[in-house]
Amino acid sequence: MRVLALDNFITGSPNNLKGLQGNPDFEFRQADVNHGIFIGDEVRYVLHFASPASPPQYDSNPIHTLKVGTLGTMNMLGLARAKNATFLLASTSEVYGDPLVHPQPETYWGNVNPIGPRGCYDEAKRCAEAFAMAYHRTHDVDTRIIRIFNTHGPRMQVSDGRAVPNFMAQAIRGEPLTVYGDGSQTRSLCYVSDLVRGVLAVLERGDDQPINLGNPHEVTVRELAETIIRLAGSKSTIDHRDLPVDDPKQRRPDISRAEKLVDWRPEVGLDDGLGRTLEYFRSVL
Repeated sequence: MRVLALDNFITGSPNNLKGLQGNPDFEFRQADVNHGIFIGDEVRYVLHFASPASPPQYDSNPIHTLKVGTLGTMNMLGLARAKNATFLLASTSEVYGDPLVHPQPETYWGNVNPIGPRGCYDEAKRCAEAFAMAYHRTHDVDTRIIRIFNTHGPRMQVSDGRAVPNFMAQAIRGEPLTVYGDGSQTRSLCYVSDLVRGVLAVLERGDDQPINLGNPHEVTVRELAETIIRLAGSKSTIDHRDLPVDDPKQRRPDISRAEKLVDWRPEVGLDDGLGRTLEYFRSVL
């Protein structure tokens, strides 16, 4: 199977493609899915992952973030419809907002502030899901929706702004780790190889309804910081700052649907995954 990748590098990097240079089954085009995309060849799958995904990224690009979740999604659904292809939307756990239900099942509608600083990302993804379902119901497009929970691994940007890159860069440099609030808020971290297995499983065996992909092992942000300090062998301390607006207090996926429907569950433990990610950050810092 041949793969065509599209990216405008608003948050990505050409360096991530070096390992694919010369591969006859891989082609790259620098493009923006907010504009019409023309593909002359046959297309079997359309995977729509385009969007800034961390708070600093979408804070800096709120209009682009809204457009890629709405116009970009519509354009890629149009491509899937024209090519009679299966469409997969990379949605997010942020559709649940600051959840009032814990852990979060796919049946939970969420608690999202549409006019807050995170609204450009949260509501863009919620709209993207609505677009996918509209094309499925109206045009019979074969659609998939995955809700991705916190994921980490090699090739994350040092300046990404999320907890794992922040903590690792600070620990390697011996700087204090910045923890927002008292650190009691929770996150559930999935290693990237587990996520990729889940994406492929849903693409091949999923249905049109949303499905959570993430690791149900829940840790507090302070525990995460302490774990990274330990794994890095760092002497860093922890520096507490004010909690950002609308920062979720808890995050943990209910993955029972993924287990039953596509026989998927994460396999890489937290320490193992963080250790692999830490090796990458040591190589680039």
